[in-house]
Amino acid sequence: MSPEASYAILAATGALASALNVVAGGGSFLTLPVLIFLGLPPNVANATNRVGVLLQNVAGVWGFHRARVMGWDSLLWAGLPATIGAAGGTWLALSVSDEGFRRLLSLLMVAVTLWTLLARVEPAPDTERRASPLPMAGAFLLVGVYGGFVQAGVGFFILAVTTHAGIDLIRGNAIKVLCVLVLTTLSLAIFAAYGRVDWPSGLALGAGSLIGGLLGVRLTVRKGERWVRGVVTAAVVLFAIKLWFG
Repeated sequence: MSPEASYAILAATGALASALNVVAGGGSFLTLPVLIFLGLPPNVANATNRVGVLLQNVAGVWGFHRARVMGWDSLLWAGLPATIGAAGGTWLALSVSDEGFRRLLSLLMVAVTLWTLLARVEPAPDTERRASPLPMAGAFLLVGVYGGFVQAGVGFFILAVTTHAGIDLIRGNAIKVLCVLVLTTLSLAIFAAYGRVDWPSGLALGAGSLIGGLLGVRLTVRKGERWVRGVVTAAVVLFAIKLWFG
């Protein structure tokens, strides 16, 4: 396959995956296998995928800010602990072999899909008033470790935390893209310092991701929470079917 064809595939995949990531999560379950299929070693694919994730969340944060639903205070109780956790997760990813990462990725894809199928997504009444900053920060620290290690599916975990706190899915998605933006910035910088990023592939992925990120915000804000909840459920089911049948 020519480089031009590979980059076109990556741009198209990035647009689809980033729209899904902004609306729900799990887009990296599409981009990581495509990057590996196109010839990147698993660890390089894991690092390169962050270029697309970074750009899609730049678009997502800008879009949610324009829609006036961005909670910038979440940088303190969500973004900061998630970024600290991401540093540890990224160092862990750097220490795993390509074969080990491939096996861990396959296990994580199954585990995350099963978890999202079984997890409750309905917020408990009045939990937002009772949510304590310390447990929330602890939860986002763990989310950051996972996001720094593999990224794929981290959006589902963030939405689980925000939903448990009583935050609706539209505001939760805004918090999600802001949180992922800051943790990915640090993670990508560490991977790049170790020469793990294939920049041409990452930028091709990122070009599509910018478009998909803006589309995802538009769909989230215009369609509303009920529609987003349906997309979350559909995404989880589709990923489960894809994993089951390979």
